[in-house]
Amino acid sequence: MNTFMALHPNIKIRLLTSFISRFVGNMVFPFMAIYFAKEFGTATAGFLLLINVIVSLITSFFGGYVSDRFGRKRVMILAQAIQIIAFSIMATANSPWFISSVTTFAMMVMQSISSGLMNPAAEAMLIDVSTKENRQFMYSVNYWSVNLSIAAGSIIGGLYFNSHRFVLFVILALTSVFIFMLLAFFMKESRHEQTSRTKTTTALQLIRDMGKSYQIVITDRRFLIFCLAHLLIVSLEFQMNNYIAIRLARDFHSLILGYSVDGLKLLSWLRVENTVLIVFFTLLVNQWMKRYQPNRVLFIGLILYISGYVTLGFSNLWYLLFFMIIVSSLGELMYVPICQTMMASMAQESVRGSYMAVYGLVFQGAKIMGSLGVIIGAFLPSLGMATLYLILGISGIYCFYRSIQMVHEPIDSLGAES
Repeated sequence: MNTFMALHPNIKIRLLTSFISRFVGNMVFPFMAIYFAKEFGTATAGFLLLINVIVSLITSFFGGYVSDRFGRKRVMILAQAIQIIAFSIMATANSPWFISSVTTFAMMVMQSISSGLMNPAAEAMLIDVSTKENRQFMYSVNYWSVNLSIAAGSIIGGLYFNSHRFVLFVILALTSVFIFMLLAFFMKESRHEQTSRTKTTTALQLIRDMGKSYQIVITDRRFLIFCLAHLLIVSLEFQMNNYIAIRLARDFHSLILGYSVDGLKLLSWLRVENTVLIVFFTLLVNQWMKRYQPNRVLFIGLILYISGYVTLGFSNLWYLLFFMIIVSSLGELMYVPICQTMMASMAQESVRGSYMAVYGLVFQGAKIMGSLGVIIGAFLPSLGMATLYLILGISGIYCFYRSIQMVHEPIDSLGAES
């Protein structure tokens, strides 16, 4: 039976630490762009944030490899120790006695290094200690936890970031110490240091060994097609804060139940609606979907999800937009846990950390496609953008289908319960 208490202790610790770190982190990080824009100017702030993304991306490839080579727990503890240092100095640089935006940025870069080390190791560890039978439930709980922590943390940060920034950074530092203790004293190593390989003695040998690990990943056609499929689908979600936001701000103005509502206000309501649906119905939908074959749930979920974003791309009917958020949220709840379960089944045990590092490119690529949507939207009408979203969605569905067809084990056995 899939229950939270039946999960491996490492999974429970990771879900708890992930919730705490995201909850506290979202009190601060969503507002750092505003902070840097105020301190350095908008253009410079954009460049600085891009540096953080690149640093995290590069570090994740190293983090994925070393977690395969030396163990997940070691890498996670090292990453958390770096985070404690970064947040402590960041708090000091935003205290009543000392203010330094340059120091704050430097510590943001250090925090990006920490995230790059932590994420592939943590994701690989979840796969190590989970089973085909409980992965879909585990990812459903994780998805619910992530959305709840982001929503709650963002609300608190919006209220207190400007007035109590020092206190928020202190909370970040203290919770990082608490998470470090949980990882160090309660989490068990799920992958021990590899002793079968020749001991690496030079940086050149280390680079060659890392290259061999990633060669395994990039020659896995099925996994790469799966990553492309997920990239195409997730890129639609990143349109919400880019082209769709700009379109609604430009085109929408209506009376809703007697109140004058502009596009930005409507967008915030739609986001709240999506968050509430995800938080309150994730586990319910997960239990409901167990009675159906996972491959059918996946494709029906994708169709619902895509149809919602296609409608958001062109419609200005507020009641239709509210309804399609329900549709797309249901699709999201259906496809995401199964998609993550598929990903876990593809990652070869010997190089799981490297697989997770490459998988992380999906979300970075989706961010880039979200930005490109703004540029393309300057030349295409809203119906043209909606058509583009439809093409992306259909292409994503096709790539998922090809990925499933390329394995002997059908998707129906991935996380399905009899």
